[in-house]
Amino acid sequence: MKKELLSNISKIHTTELGIERIKKNLDIDVENVVEYCINLIKKENSQIKCKGKNYYIQIDNIELTINKTSYTIITAHKKSKLDMD
Repeated sequence: MKKELLSNISKIHTTELGIERIKKNLDIDVENVVEYCINLIKKENSQIKCKGKNYYIQIDNIELTINKTSYTIITAHKKSKLDMD
């Protein structure tokens, strides 16, 4: 899964609403949200699962959801330790 997503990393994008949702959910204030998410995906400890039509990427306490076909970042959430088990 990780190889497939990384080979299409240049296709990853999001919408204006997605940018605002990601910033709010992760409590971040970055200039380029897509670049921020791509850097998370590229981290060595990122774990990628494919379920249905989406990729779910877990990095530390963050989970990104990316559409498998369009490579659109749908949302991102902070996960508590209990959610990650």
